[in-house]
Amino acid sequence: MRRILLATVLLAVLSPLCRAQLDTLAYTDGYLDSLDVKTISGKEINDYSLLGVNYGVTFSTISFNPIKMGAEFIFNPTYFSIMYTHHEKMFDYIPYFGITVGLSYSHSGVRFKNNPDTGFPLGFIDGATYESMETVELPAMMQIHVDSAPFKVLANLGGYVGYRLSVTRSGEYLDEEFQNKFRDYERRFDYGVMGGVGFGLMFDPIEIHLNVLGRWSLQNLYEPDYYNPMFHPQNTYYYRYSNPIDISVMLGVYFQLTKRTGRTDRQLRQEAKDIVYGTAQND
Repeated sequence: MRRILLATVLLAVLSPLCRAQLDTLAYTDGYLDSLDVKTISGKEINDYSLLGVNYGVTFSTISFNPIKMGAEFIFNPTYFSIMYTHHEKMFDYIPYFGITVGLSYSHSGVRFKNNPDTGFPLGFIDGATYESMETVELPAMMQIHVDSAPFKVLANLGGYVGYRLSVTRSGEYLDEEFQNKFRDYERRFDYGVMGGVGFGLMFDPIEIHLNVLGRWSLQNLYEPDYYNPMFHPQNTYYYRYSNPIDISVMLGVYFQLTKRTGRTDRQLRQEAKDIVYGTAQND
């Protein structure tokens, strides 16, 4: 009886001490640092995709070299594009990068202003003082995006290839045959660099983007050394380079094809697989 009573007293005294010792061992800094805790935040940005349509306006001119010829911007109210965007984390950690590709319809062109002293145009393209061209383009750009819901800041940089569909010209000295016709020495295939900045509002799964996009053609509008007897009567060649420049302002509506934040279907399936096959760590 005495032995039982003594054992009971010892257990009553030593149990709190043992529990305190275990608690101390379980929650030391070294122990906590050794834990591998994996969490998925509901605010973590996923590798997600977008599909959107843009509509806007374009301001266009042409850069001439070596003579500037008083080129001015012209305005066209029709810009349209369909773009696919995919965001991919760099090193599977930095969620600020992506790529955007698509198809766009826009315009290029120029107007030449008059000499204020004489009233005559400072320049022309083979008699035309106004020119507007319809173009289709395939843009492909790298994109940087910084999300701070519900706002988003965008920056794009890349290039494009395109084709000039048609032309409309006017001018006092223009040959009527070429009012809506390309000449043999004018190049219809186009390519160049493009880039811009933008701002977005996110209402998952819909996003509204406002972008300003600039395009600089690296393809001369026409052969720089073509011969035209009307302007070169002494049978000489004149080298002239012309590169279209366009600035488009557009508003777009984008739909998120996959989840921007939180667990995706792929993540949920992987978690379920880990649990079923015993690869998940359960604490």
